[in-house]
Formats: sequence, structure tokens, C-alpha cells
Amino acid sequence: MIEPYLLEELAAFSETGTLAAVAEKLYVTQPSVTRGMQKLEQELGVHLFERTPNRITLTETGRMAAKQAADLLKANDDMVAAIRNFDRNQNRLRLRFTIPGPRLLFNEFFEGTDAGGNDTTDGIASDGRISLTPTLLSSDEAGTVLHTRNADLVISNENMAGGEVASAYLGTEKLYVNLDKFMYEASQPEVSFAQLKELSFIVLDDIGPWKGIIQKEIPQAKFLYQQQPDAFVEITQYSNFPYFSSSLSIHFDPSRAITDDDDRIPVPLSDPAAQMRVYANYLVEKEPLALPLIRRVREMWPRPDDPLSRNG
Repeated sequence: MIEPYLLEELAAFSETGTLAAVAEKLYVTQPSVTRGMQKLEQELGVHLFERTPNRITLTETGRMAAKQAADLLKANDDMVAAIRNFDRNQNRLRLRFTIPGPRLLFNEFFEGTDAGGNDTTDGIASDGRISLTPTLLSSDEAGTVLHTRNADLVISNENMAGGEVASAYLGTEKLYVNLDKFMYEASQPEVSFAQLKELSFIVLDDIGPWKGIIQKEIPQAKFLYQQQPDAFVEITQYSNFPYFSSSLSIHFDPSRAITDDDDRIPVPLSDPAAQMRVYANYLVEKEPLALPLIRRVREMWPRPDDPLSRNG
């Protein structure tokens, strides 16, 4: 078996063109490189170099051997990287979301844990082993990232179970509209989308499938979309525009918490489209890591009839 350092020296010679450059690149002496190339020729039983008093070059066989050496070295590096990535991902969950509300719940779940992953909660490792990606996925992307192994668990309003993907129901997210307390609708136990048709709303742009739902259910309304969460919060604090929240954002987003000095009142929407079932879709191979996390999240999920309380 040819020793890897000989292949490395041959590949380096093909790249640099001189023994001196190889020695400098690999941090060895030039005589050591010379002996190594002679040893490689002896082991292969072929001439790899044309030698003249002032120059050494590769033969045709040498050029072919150098390419094979470079390919073998790359294959070795790729193998090492693949094994290390596989080992690292065996004990890690990469989470993606298509809906913003559940992401708020998961953020609270990991609040206060240390970034190195030394803390655990009910046997669930902290964010050192479980990573949350902030950007939302589209529905089309959700299945793809699982099948291409670019995510291990996707939180979505779709049940994507099938083949190598399993799915578990987490809970139902309910939509609320925050209305000025002096509006007639604000005094009602619930309102319908139809009752909101003449209003203008401040809406956070990145709200996943909820965006399509409100546009479809209230086509006559005006939506003033805000891309920056900070700008959205500031406008909702210093204006009387109604805005939407959910049973998850009311509970887990401090910027949308109900306070005594708030002039808006969150009123639940009565339409079936205002309730969204949420699923955890995960790779079957990740089940030992996914199921304990799913159980804990279910315990934290707010009851559908009361956004300010939660189970557990």
C-alpha cells in the first residue's frame, strides 16, 4: 500500500513543478522529497520523472499518476468529512419552519441555555445540539430540505408523512385580530373575517401561510406590510391600526404581550380558516432525538381556548 505522504508529494510536484517548491509547500526538506519520489517510483515499478542535470519533469506516466494521486487524496478528504458530518448529525437536529408562531415557542424553549449545548431540559439537549434557522421555508421547500438532508425536522401546517419522513401533530395555532378597544367588534367574544373587510392592517411580511389566508379571506382589506420586525412593533405601539397575532405570538412574543395600557384588544377569529393545525415532520432516522422534543413542545403549547395559558 502506497503511503499517503508519497501521493501528497507527487500531487504537489504536479502543481508546483519543482522539488524545492514541494518542500516549501509541505514543510519538509528537499532531500526528503527527492527520496520520497524515488521510493514511489520503486514501489510502482515505473519511471515518473525525466531527470536532466538542471531539471526534473513528469513523464506521461508521471502526469497520469499525479492526477490519480490528487483524486485519491480528495476522495480521502471527502470520506473523512462525510464520516465526521454523519457522526456530528447523529446527535443533532436541524430545525426549519414554514410558520413563524411555532418558531417563537421553540425560541423560548431554548431561552437561557448555553450555546455550547451543556444544558438539557427533560433530556432534550440545548441549542448546541438543536439548531433553529431563522428564515421561513416556503411550502415547496419544506419537503425538499428533508429529502436532501438539509434539515432533520420541519415545523409546518402540512402533514408530510411518507417514506423516510414521519409526522406528529403538535397543536393548533389560532388567529387573533387586535382591535381598538372602542370598536364595537372589540367587545365581541369573537369576530369573523367578513366583519374586518373595510379595515387597514399593519402586517409583518414574513408570516408564512397566514399571509395567503388573510388575503383570501379579506380581499377588500388593505394590508400595510412591514419587513422589519422592529418597525412592525413600533408602528403597532404608536398607532391604532389593527394587527394580527396568534395564540402562539401572544404568549411567546414579548413585543405582542397583552398589557394594561394597550388600547387594542385581541379578539379571536371564528372562521375555520383562522385555525391552523401544526405538525412536526421529521426524518425517521432522527426519531430518538425528535420524539422527546415533540413531547415537550406539546406540553408547552397554549390551549386553543386561552392564548395566555399553556399546558404542562
